[in-house]
Amino acid sequence: MLNRVPFDEALLSTVGTPRQAELLDSSPRSRVWRVRLADRRLVIVKQITDGGDAGADADTRFSREVAGLRLAGRASGPAVAPAVLATDLPSRVMVLEHLDDLGEIDDWMPGYAESLARLHALTGPADAGALPAWSGPTATDAESFLALAGALDVPVPSKVPDELAGLLQRLDPTPHHALLHGDPCPGNDLRTADGVRFVDFERASLGNGLIGLAYFRIGFPTCWCAMSVTAAPLTEVEDVSRTTWRGLTGKDVPGDLADACAGWLIQGDALVERAHRGTVDQFARVPAEDFAWGHVSARERLLHRLGVVAGMTRDRDHLHAVGRLSSALADRLLERWSPLRPLPPQDARPWCQGRRAAFPGTRRPG
Repeated sequence: MLNRVPFDEALLSTVGTPRQAELLDSSPRSRVWRVRLADRRLVIVKQITDGGDAGADADTRFSREVAGLRLAGRASGPAVAPAVLATDLPSRVMVLEHLDDLGEIDDWMPGYAESLARLHALTGPADAGALPAWSGPTATDAESFLALAGALDVPVPSKVPDELAGLLQRLDPTPHHALLHGDPCPGNDLRTADGVRFVDFERASLGNGLIGLAYFRIGFPTCWCAMSVTAAPLTEVEDVSRTTWRGLTGKDVPGDLADACAGWLIQGDALVERAHRGTVDQFARVPAEDFAWGHVSARERLLHRLGVVAGMTRDRDHLHAVGRLSSALADRLLERWSPLRPLPPQDARPWCQGRRAAFPGTRRPG
């Protein structure tokens, strides 16, 4: 039965006997329970399942999440993720520390940015191979982006193909070993008394921390609840992130944030939820249909990303032509589809909470 906690003898001897269990809402990729043990402790039990969009790789997702959580468990001082208390590989079950989520606050981003930077700083070259390298845009993505320009009758500056080739080289994750959450969306973070902790590490990887920092500018590209962060709040969170990284590593974050944002722009799969990634060329769909993900449409997500890249690349010689193309594409989107709305502002976060991802948190539903 779905509401029966899948504890084998090893977990019973390691963790204890479940006395009460509440099946919580989660994605089709997992089942999650809040469990009270015989000794009165509360724990979270998560089982990676074969259901949903990626059943064939359930074992990989389980191993990846456990590895990510254990690397995150290195944090000295306030934790940045729940502790792993026990695992059962054959059943793909992990028993995690129960967290008391204090709920929403208006000024949520500085604490979020600090914990995200602390997460990034936990790993280094010695950890190569502990997780997959971050999977960024490919030459096929670049070709699809250029094909979109052609489909919308937007001329492509002659230098753009070479600039995109250089971008792909600079985004190579091989030299970088920051611990990337993989889906650091509002709803995959919990505000505890000791700070923000992240959950749902199924897509954890190693790469450049700028890939995570770019979320604020580019509109949370892997998230159901896309939103726009601008002006003073954006400056503050990026300063917090960079200062935290520098304090922990003694170095500045390597690379160029404009590259990270451009990398997110040219990935058509970042316009759709995980279930639809890798299925079709999403950019090829844009001229014919405006498909929705959450409350925001694909064209609206794309319009925001184009504007960000156009603004960031005006003084970047290595992406100047890409910026000009981005600006022209944004203008064309607005010409053809004038009702396109801007992304919701960062203070719209509360509506994200209705759709926690694979780990639904520890608060009881209201």
